[in-house]
Amino acid sequence: MGLRDRRSEGGGLGGGLRGGDGAVRYQMREKMFSIGDDFWIEDDRGNRAFKVNGKALRVRSTFALEDAQGNEVASIQEKMVRIKDTMEIERGGRKIATVKKALISPLRDRFDVSIEGGGDWDVQGNIVSHEYEISSGRDKVAEVSVKWFRVRDTYGIEVQPGHDVGLVLAVAVALDEMTRD
Repeated sequence: MGLRDRRSEGGGLGGGLRGGDGAVRYQMREKMFSIGDDFWIEDDRGNRAFKVNGKALRVRSTFALEDAQGNEVASIQEKMVRIKDTMEIERGGRKIATVKKALISPLRDRFDVSIEGGGDWDVQGNIVSHEYEISSGRDKVAEVSVKWFRVRDTYGIEVQPGHDVGLVLAVAVALDEMTRD
């Protein structure tokens, strides 16, 4: 089933489009940002849905994820204790999740997302090549792939219904920053 076959007319949170299974798909540029840079996460029709604001003049990696109206959805910060292997995601000044590289991952990249209040996520696949899945137990939360868009240096993030789109996108931004060369 191709992308066109999966499109429906309904809009999703932040302007993403829902596929036949109710999933919402967004597109993001590969590693095209650094601290101080801003970039947009677009829906699969190219409409701006979320803005990632790279906070300049900070000692540690810090990004703010904002919706299209400029409201902060989440902030993503590198933990000072560990360099490049742990990032925290906050909302409204409170930590909502921690993204951490798994200690043992022999065949594929693996990261753990500890969500405050439970329901932790597991990230597995090829993070650097943007071919991975985020899951909660046996349930898929989101899938990330470069295959959905033909635009160079772009990958898609498909969020399953009922999941926090802002948190999923914040996790993807954190993973991009943690795996940057």
